[in-house]
Amino acid sequence: MDKEFRQIVWGEQLQADWEQLLRLAVREDLGDDGDWTTRAVVPEDVVGRAEVVARQPGVIAGLPGVKRTLEEIEPRLRWLPEVEDCQAVGQGGRIGRIDGPARGILAAERLVLNLLGRLSGIATLTRQYVEAVSGTKARIYDTRKTAPGWRRLEKYAVCCGGGSNHRTGLFDAVLIKDNHLALGSKSSQHAAGYTPAEAVHRARRFIQDHAPDSVHNRMIIEVEVDALEQLDDVLSARPDIVLLDNMSPAELRDAVARRDACNRVIELEASGGVNLRTAGRIAATGVERISVGALTHSAACLDIGLDLET
Repeated sequence: MDKEFRQIVWGEQLQADWEQLLRLAVREDLGDDGDWTTRAVVPEDVVGRAEVVARQPGVIAGLPGVKRTLEEIEPRLRWLPEVEDCQAVGQGGRIGRIDGPARGILAAERLVLNLLGRLSGIATLTRQYVEAVSGTKARIYDTRKTAPGWRRLEKYAVCCGGGSNHRTGLFDAVLIKDNHLALGSKSSQHAAGYTPAEAVHRARRFIQDHAPDSVHNRMIIEVEVDALEQLDDVLSARPDIVLLDNMSPAELRDAVARRDACNRVIELEASGGVNLRTAGRIAATGVERISVGALTHSAACLDIGLDLET
C-alpha cells in the first residue's frame, strides 16, 4: 500500500493543543488566588533547583511542553532537559532540571509531572507492544480511544514509543464499520444494508466526486469485516486496508492466505482481543497492522517525581 495515515510530530499544531490544555490545567490547579500553601510558607526570594526523575523505567514523551508550562507559571524558571523524547530511562534516571524561584517550581510541579507522566506512560506501554511483535512485519497502531482534547498529544506519545498512528479523526480517512453497512441504505434494494464491497465502491465514488485532488490522492479507504466470507467479497473492491475484527489467530492466518492469493497490496489489520500476551501470536499470522486501543485508554502514568534542592 502506498498510502499511510498522517503521523503526529511535535509542531505548531501540537503546541497549540498543549497551550489550550495548559490554560485549563492552570485554572483548575491555581484558580484565581494561586498556591496558598507555598505563599504562606516559602519566602518570595528563595531560589531553588529541582531534578525531574523517573521513579520507574520507561520511555519519555512530552518534553517539548515542559518549557512552555514553566513559562506560564513563572517566566524566570529555566528548564534544562537531560534526555530526549523517545528515549528510554531506567529507575532513578534524571529527565531534566528546573532552576529558578522556588515558589514557581512548587506551583508548576504537578502540571509538569502530569504532562510527562501521562504521555510517558503511553510511550512506555507502546514500546512494550512494539517489542512484543518484533521479528514480524506487523506494526502497532493506536485508535481514537483517547481522552478528549488529548488526542494528538497521546498519538504523539504512541510514536515516541515506536508505534504508528491510525487516523487522527473522522476527517482524514474512510473507515467503514458494521454500523455504516447496516445504516448505509434504507432503500428497498438494500433492505439489509450494503455489503462491504458495495460500501467500498460507494466510498471511492464519493471521494472522487467530492474531495479535492490533494485529499483524494491520500485518502485511505478501510473496511471492517468479521467473517472470512466477507473478506472474500471485499478483496475484489480493492480497499487499502481490511480490518479483521475479533478473529482468532487461525482465522487471521486464513485471511492472510486468502489476501495473498488475491491482492498482496491490500493490507490487513487485526483488531480486538489484543493485549501483551496475544500480540505476538497475532503478529505471527502475517497481518501488517495491529490496532490497540489500550495504548491510550489503559496506559498507566509513568511514575515521575520532582526532587527539590534549595
